[in-house]
Amino acid sequence: MRAYEDWVILAEANELKLSEVVLQDQMEELEQTEEALFERMRANLKVMRESVEAGLIGKRRSLSGLVGGDAAKVESHRKMGASLAGEIMSGVIAKALAVAEINACMGKIVAAPTAGSCGVLPAVLLTVEENHQVSERDLLLALFTAAGLGMILAERASVSGAEGGCQAEIGSAAAMAAAAAVELAGGSPRQTADAAAIAMKSMLGLVCDPVGGLVEVPCVKRNATAATIALSAAEMALSGVKSVIPIDEVIDTMGQIGKQMPCTLKETAQGGLAVSSTGRRIQADFL
Repeated sequence: MRAYEDWVILAEANELKLSEVVLQDQMEELEQTEEALFERMRANLKVMRESVEAGLIGKRRSLSGLVGGDAAKVESHRKMGASLAGEIMSGVIAKALAVAEINACMGKIVAAPTAGSCGVLPAVLLTVEENHQVSERDLLLALFTAAGLGMILAERASVSGAEGGCQAEIGSAAAMAAAAAVELAGGSPRQTADAAAIAMKSMLGLVCDPVGGLVEVPCVKRNATAATIALSAAEMALSGVKSVIPIDEVIDTMGQIGKQMPCTLKETAQGGLAVSSTGRRIQADFL
């Protein structure tokens, strides 16, 4: 079973970025060239950019009518200079909402690691790109760091809401985004591990409770809050703040919590917000 710590040690010993270790691992496992893997990741990045752009326009609505237009509201508020959280934080919120709304409206997204958590990673990385001088290669490498962590999350625990609750989906996305953001900002492999652990710890136990069984409420707005957690975790790690619990232990704990959760709190729409008074009313409207 893979361990993120092993990759950190290997990267440190060879003075490599974490992403470069992941890239080498995938070249060997998939028997593909570096350029072939970069092309695949470049295609993913293109879709991420397009989904952000489409979502920020705010013209699309989901079939249920529950989702659409909120990203544009946040973006408009930001552009007016009225943001309470500041340019960077409001920007990441808007982008996360944008991609998650495009998903709910049946648009094209990159599941990173899942469709329900698709807004977190592009929101964080594209916001960092806007505010720092980074090359496309650096951005693509950061995506490899996220992907590498995603593989470990899926192997050691789960990235499925039906199996592990929303902590497995949106929590994994936050951890992946935090690690990638740290690398993109020039942080060390060890700092990517700390950022991922801090982000994941903040979302342990989060239930999956889609209202009406749709990946819309509360899923879309959770993408935005998870993106802010990822950015906060990255900021702490880059400042030298460490996670007391190592990332692999945090991942294993997330998996254990998922197994302990009742099925009513794992994507069945039988618990949590899905069975609130308003949630039941929305469910009835769809029947």
